[in-house]
Amino acid sequence: MSFKENLLTKLKIDNLAHNVIASIGPVESGAKVDKDAMRSLLEISPYQHQKVRDLDLYVEAIDQAQKKIFVLDNELPIYQTTIDDVVMRKSPLIKEMVKIRNIVKILKDADVKLSRKEDSVKAIQKECIDRLDLSFNASDINEIARDGQASLERDYADGVVECLELFAELLDYQPAPKAFQLGRHKIIGALTPKTGGEALYGPMIIYSLIHGTLMLIDEQISSIDKTKIELVQQVAAGKQKAAVKGPDVFKYLKNTVLQKKG
Repeated sequence: MSFKENLLTKLKIDNLAHNVIASIGPVESGAKVDKDAMRSLLEISPYQHQKVRDLDLYVEAIDQAQKKIFVLDNELPIYQTTIDDVVMRKSPLIKEMVKIRNIVKILKDADVKLSRKEDSVKAIQKECIDRLDLSFNASDINEIARDGQASLERDYADGVVECLELFAELLDYQPAPKAFQLGRHKIIGALTPKTGGEALYGPMIIYSLIHGTLMLIDEQISSIDKTKIELVQQVAAGKQKAAVKGPDVFKYLKNTVLQKKG
């Protein structure tokens, strides 16, 4: 796959992992883990699905009896043991439960459990990402910038947003904090948290999903500076001049990535 395809896959992996972790709640809450998102994440991983008894197991593909085994249930555990051992512990038959040794294993699995819940999701997330080649050169970044410019010129919002998200990943740009959010706009930028709930935001990219305009504000603005925040709104509305606008915003993003790399 190309660098752009690999980076899009990483964004998908991160989004799926985020959705699963967000769905995890305390046992007493009765919240159900987002198994569909977890299943999609596991499909990207090197683990292979096996249905054994009533268990959905995802098994590390190695030629050894002892394997890493992920169980798709509300606990999301990862074990380091055999498939038979996991099945006996998680879904025992009556004939298995009559043995004292097995009862001890069923009641206490710390000897073979590597992780659970959020830690397991992050472990699978890392294994998925580790399979991707995320190295890049100038031509890879040029391609993303060209795609963004072409999408902007064709008024293809999905293509513009996709390329903005790729550059956000490369530059560690974050979605706009609440003070900077605007309806029907995609906003990304550099976020610097400060004490007392204040944050500095910028440079920031503002894309109107309605009008198809793309603007850059090339300065840091405090989340408590109402005058500057109003300026952001004026720039987004086209009533104040942006530092950079239109296709040149993608040139700015491209150059910033290449400067950061090199």
